[in-house]
Amino acid sequence: MHDYGILSLIPPVIAIVLAIRTRQVFVSLLFGIWLGWVIIDDFHILQGSFVTIEALVGVFKEPDHTRTIMFSALVGALIVFIQRSGGVEGFIIRISRLLEKYEARKTGSNRIVIQFLAWLTGMLIFVESSISVLTVGTLYRPLFDKLRIPRDKLAYIADSSSAPSSIIIPFNGWGAFIMTLLVAQGFDDPFATMIKALGYNFYPMLALLLVLIIIFSKKDFGPMARSERRAREEGKLLADNAKPMISDAITSVTSKNGVKPKAYNMVLPILTMVLMMPVLLAYTGWPSAMEKMPEAGVVQKVLFAIGQGSGSTAVLLAVITSILLSMVLYRVQNIMRMKEMVELTLKGISGMIPLALLMLFAFAIGDVCKEMGTGQYVADVSKNWLSPKFVPFIVFLVSCFIAFSTGTSWGTFAIMLTIAIPMARGLDANIYITIAAALGGGVFGDHCSPISDTTILSSMASASDHIDHVKTQLPYALVAGGIAALLYLIMGVF
Repeated sequence: MHDYGILSLIPPVIAIVLAIRTRQVFVSLLFGIWLGWVIIDDFHILQGSFVTIEALVGVFKEPDHTRTIMFSALVGALIVFIQRSGGVEGFIIRISRLLEKYEARKTGSNRIVIQFLAWLTGMLIFVESSISVLTVGTLYRPLFDKLRIPRDKLAYIADSSSAPSSIIIPFNGWGAFIMTLLVAQGFDDPFATMIKALGYNFYPMLALLLVLIIIFSKKDFGPMARSERRAREEGKLLADNAKPMISDAITSVTSKNGVKPKAYNMVLPILTMVLMMPVLLAYTGWPSAMEKMPEAGVVQKVLFAIGQGSGSTAVLLAVITSILLSMVLYRVQNIMRMKEMVELTLKGISGMIPLALLMLFAFAIGDVCKEMGTGQYVADVSKNWLSPKFVPFIVFLVSCFIAFSTGTSWGTFAIMLTIAIPMARGLDANIYITIAAALGGGVFGDHCSPISDTTILSSMASASDHIDHVKTQLPYALVAGGIAALLYLIMGVF
């Protein structure tokens, strides 16, 4: 691989800065992708432009990328279905009845309860971060809207309860991936190693705790405070210049005339999608379990298979299963006929085209960073001036910067663990704290990055403006990240 040095930082950093300054996310990402390939092609603008187009096409050569983009588009069909069937309206009615006693007090307790339930839902769906943010956004967006809680707040809660819970409760694809990396570094018992490191993984814990503090104290700060004030006083869930990630064609869909609102028309499809995740992870990982654990019991094999399963395959098949169940459920109740279902499916997919395009660009700029060795460059530069006392602190900061620049926490884990673990061994630093710092930094940087797929999905699920979500979440992420960095510094020194 060619060594591009500091040039490898230019495409992602410029794309991120432009996106935040201009609010033109698509143009900014496309410019960053183009600039990266121009640099790779020795600054030949015409050739770099041709290669950029081919690189965008090449995104679909990676099955995981294609499945994720398909999942992002099909989610629109599911959302339209549950709205048209009266499921969303029925769910709102049910929850509203439960909140009547809080409404009567006029203390705003209902706002607290709904936000806490959204946080708890995101925590409980730890099996897959994409499913977590989608479920939280879909279930609670109508309720947040009714209570005049800004969409930015929903995106923050969904985002900050998904990846943190997935890495803290690692019985999922996250845990399997981390254990695979640990095995590659020579650990005989990767699960035990991961669990020991978990106690030092400060950022995810602090991120989850901070959400609760913000909810119960009602002390928002930074851009989020302005969003809350705007929503309460003016009734505006979005800023005047905001561009929601979901098309109005989806959010404007209402219950079908004459259909009685029933909460289970929403809950059953969503629950099916959530429950299908571990089932499909186990199914896709079963061949690996049979090969590597032939003598183990069924329960052990199932747990191992869930960890080895394909996350992208599972989320895609889960949403397809949920859509098919919805079709059967609504047809049995005579709510919709096949023609209307097909039309709604196409309408839902068309409404998610902006998201699918954004995911395409996010994957493409990730490919550019990989080709230029952005993450590896940052890691190599930093390891030259590390002291044993500062290993966890510096590893955390470097992991954060790599994840922020590349938009991927998993890619950051792969880069940093291969460097941080040998470094900790060689410098006699605490190995478990170092592993935790690498993992926590990856999640922290991913949370802050506007080109992260999880951040994008959180904006989509909550129907918020993507840049507004990044700006309102950033101060909270920085507080949790700053405290985590300070803890790593103190532990390293003392």
